[in-house]
Amino acid sequence: MLTAKIWPGRYDIDDVWEIVHRPENDNRRFELLDGKLVEFPLAGFQHGVLAGEMCFHIYEANKRASLGLATARCGYHPPDDRWTVLGPSAAFTRKERVPYPLAKKYAARMPDLAVEIASFCNPYDWVREKLPKYLLNGTQLVWIVIPDRKGVEVCRLDDKGDIQSEFIGSGGALTGEPVLPGFSLELSALFD
Repeated sequence: MLTAKIWPGRYDIDDVWEIVHRPENDNRRFELLDGKLVEFPLAGFQHGVLAGEMCFHIYEANKRASLGLATARCGYHPPDDRWTVLGPSAAFTRKERVPYPLAKKYAARMPDLAVEIASFCNPYDWVREKLPKYLLNGTQLVWIVIPDRKGVEVCRLDDKGDIQSEFIGSGGALTGEPVLPGFSLELSALFD
């Protein structure tokens, strides 16, 4: 994780909110995992384009069926965990799980679907470290977009509660499975 800076000490969600709103931290990206505050550089162009594409396709699928809310770079934390704030590149939360009124700070719930882009500013090892926090706290599906491999790793829990993953290359397609019915994306649209 050469591009990340780990801040010394232990932090909670209120600390992160205060830190990200300091003027000197404009254009800096932070995530918190079990009290460990990690700072990453801004996303590169390829990362940003892929994140935008994923958010667009999730938004469009949701717009057709009006199933919930699509978000981009929004902070989420498990409701009973003040030591974690994750910011997926794109996410979707079903209507019945959207916490109303909408929080002005971080959402006190993990999304149903989280999209992470693996890149120099969001290393694959870090994404894999975050997987249990997503999947053991309500996220049903995590898509890890891996540009270097031209594909997406689809992660979910199996019936025993173990994390399972499947890689889909640029010749395949993503589906929303039970989380976002009607979502389908030919990966060649992202990588070719």
